[in-house]
Amino acid sequence: MPPTISPQKSASEQGILPDDMIAALAEAGGIRPEIPFAPDQIQPASLDLRLGKVAYRVRASFLPGPRTTVAERIAELKLHEIVLTAGAVLETNCVYIVPLLESLALPADISAAANPKSSTGRLDVFTRVIADRTRGFDRITPGYTGPLYAEISPKTFPVLVREGSRLSQIRFRRGQAMLDTQALRALHEKERLTDDVAADLTDGIAVGVDLAGLGPNNFVGYRAKRHTGLIDVEKRDGHIVADFWEPIAARADKSLILDPDEFYILASKEAVQVPPDYAAEMVPFDPLVGEFRVHYAGFFDPGFGYAGAGGRGSRAVLEVRSREVPFILEHGQIVGRLVYEKMVARPRQLYGQGIGSNYQAQGLKLSKHFRT
Repeated sequence: MPPTISPQKSASEQGILPDDMIAALAEAGGIRPEIPFAPDQIQPASLDLRLGKVAYRVRASFLPGPRTTVAERIAELKLHEIVLTAGAVLETNCVYIVPLLESLALPADISAAANPKSSTGRLDVFTRVIADRTRGFDRITPGYTGPLYAEISPKTFPVLVREGSRLSQIRFRRGQAMLDTQALRALHEKERLTDDVAADLTDGIAVGVDLAGLGPNNFVGYRAKRHTGLIDVEKRDGHIVADFWEPIAARADKSLILDPDEFYILASKEAVQVPPDYAAEMVPFDPLVGEFRVHYAGFFDPGFGYAGAGGRGSRAVLEVRSREVPFILEHGQIVGRLVYEKMVARPRQLYGQGIGSNYQAQGLKLSKHFRT
């Protein structure tokens, strides 16, 4: 018998599952943790996923395809195993597959989507979730029953991880939840989703890059250093900024040249907010507009930047990696879109409401691992 998530909720209600319904889904057996959840593991609209006991170093990234399990592909491609119980270093530009402590037995009307956590993306750790017999990363089909795995490839800094470390998060969705342009405009009229009075709301809020400079130092961003020490992903405020990052000051012409194969932390020009009954996700603007990739970590919880949850509009931090050729970014250049989805119900607690949220009311901000 498939699990049910809440007798009070009609199966016809579509949207993102909030925290209490995620807990109910786990209670009904739809989420199967190997060990009990940590107290703060369920977020307002997502669940943090935890690394298991072992990491497999593999020759290359892969997708299992419709007839193969991830475990079968690991057996074909693994180079060696690394025990994570006491902690282990994942080296840059290597590919690791880690079984997660959470597996799924989803109801037939519930799908899921995964993304790196914000702190993971800001470390330039490329992370994706893989399920058995699938053709895509980070997307779990309705009714899926089976294990979950994280593919991890640190790109700039070596990282120290352990069993239980949380690099990814997962959202659960019933039906179609995304707001179309008309619904988004109506919500913007009611809630003022961005401080940009001329915001483009076609298929999501257009997000531009800020290159005019923020704060007293007039910085526009940070560029990651090469050949640094390692970063302990469990160590908050434990690393010195100057050991890992070079600040970038604003130029008079408000432009920035992205150097090939370098990683940057930048901020959006717009301050945005996510009302309590909605969630949002950053998606690429257009892969054809430039030689760069923006934003590895794209989930925005209900209450992000929201005045009632301690925000006043928050900048979106942009994780930017350039590609093969130098590329000039201009102030205000559109680099992504923030798409909104409705929640099935309002979460018990919003982002920033006493739950240890790290990036409420943020401007230009590095990950929580660095001392402010």
